[in-house]
Amino acid sequence: MTMSHKHWVIKYPWLWLLFASLCIAVPYYLYYNKQIEQSTILQNIQQRGELIIVTRNAPTTYYENQVGHFAGIEYDMAVAFAKYLKVKPRFIVEDTVDEVLATLDRGEADFAAAGLTITEQREKKYIFGPTYQSVHQQVICHRKNKAIPKSMEEFKKQQLHVPASTSYAERLMELQKDYPTVMWQQNPDWDTEYLLKKVWLRKLDCTVADSNIFAINRRYYPELQPAFDLSDKRPLAWIMRKNAEPLRAEMQEWFRVYTDQGQLDVVLNRYYGHIDEFDYIDNQAFRNKIKKKLPEYLPWFKQAARKHKLDWRLLAAQAYQESHWNRRAKSPTGVRGIMMLTMGTAEELGVKNRLDAKTNIFAGANYLAQLRARLPREIKEPERTWMALAAYNMGYGHLSDAMELAQQLDKDPRQWVELEQILPLLAQRKYYKTLKHGYARGNEAVYYVKQIRDYRDILSKQVGKK
Repeated sequence: MTMSHKHWVIKYPWLWLLFASLCIAVPYYLYYNKQIEQSTILQNIQQRGELIIVTRNAPTTYYENQVGHFAGIEYDMAVAFAKYLKVKPRFIVEDTVDEVLATLDRGEADFAAAGLTITEQREKKYIFGPTYQSVHQQVICHRKNKAIPKSMEEFKKQQLHVPASTSYAERLMELQKDYPTVMWQQNPDWDTEYLLKKVWLRKLDCTVADSNIFAINRRYYPELQPAFDLSDKRPLAWIMRKNAEPLRAEMQEWFRVYTDQGQLDVVLNRYYGHIDEFDYIDNQAFRNKIKKKLPEYLPWFKQAARKHKLDWRLLAAQAYQESHWNRRAKSPTGVRGIMMLTMGTAEELGVKNRLDAKTNIFAGANYLAQLRARLPREIKEPERTWMALAAYNMGYGHLSDAMELAQQLDKDPRQWVELEQILPLLAQRKYYKTLKHGYARGNEAVYYVKQIRDYRDILSKQVGKK
């Protein structure tokens, strides 16, 4: 026969008091320890003087660019956040999403910035920073495949491969309930970019990629095409462990200021502002010219770029936009040569024969460098180069007008993302009639810069650092 609770309380009052005390003390102790642990995260960052970020080497996250500097959306944003915290950033670079999350789980990094999607499974284990971009998943196949599926129902014998432990795999598992016959394979050692290349080489039928990753890479693998969307838009965000609430709070405050000042728009434009359109035929023609025509002029592009402290890929890309690397090119307005110099500019630069390719390339490089040096000091790279290119196309006077108009319309004339919106206004009478240099086809300058940026990226990928 057991003793009732009442008898226990009467016979052993001290035991009941102990039990009640533990009920109060244990939750408080756990909560207190959690608060200490959380506050220690920020203290550790400040004490060691560095913010540790785990990322992935990819064109949409973190990479070394053609002139040997680190770049990427995640890189630029993480550097800005570290500056806000008044510490230095340190990056740990992993190959796959699996490895990124494993590094975070081991406590070796403060957060992960690797183009990661917010998913239900991840929300069970992690907390997320602010959303900085939205993407949707696309099934990507080779355009020459005999039977490109238009939906999940049309998947039959196609090979579908995705990186392991990604949001793609999670989405496919969700869809398997409705499409049990669709099979796919997870690859623990291959990332999205590598799988896209495998599909391009026709070693795999299809893969899945976020729309931003595909937009960047389709220029390098032009035979790839989206078959259909696998998901609606999903947010991208930085990932932290559950005990990092104070870090997230700091991140949210920094991000509010960052977006209010227009810095997020600047960064997104820096990496995506020139890839919103894709011309398969133009892309193929350019890639063929790289193989057949570029070697003829390559030594001069390199020499001229080195002399005037330019990137030779940029100079070559500009020459292609100007003349398609045709030394005898001539426009209806009289500009001539591989860099399409006007008669006046050629005379100023001492060029006697605009059809001499070497002389024309060196003169064009000199003129671009002069325009870049002429811009106000407060304009930083890469905006400085984009504005110099626009001035090369439309004239420095018209660019100055655009900068003045930007100020009148409460836009920042130092940011290319702002000037892109202003330049087309130079063709509208209500604006150009008040400006010193009058009418200009500013939309052509915007297109001109976009094309050069695109060609430069393709050159960097196809030719590399040679």
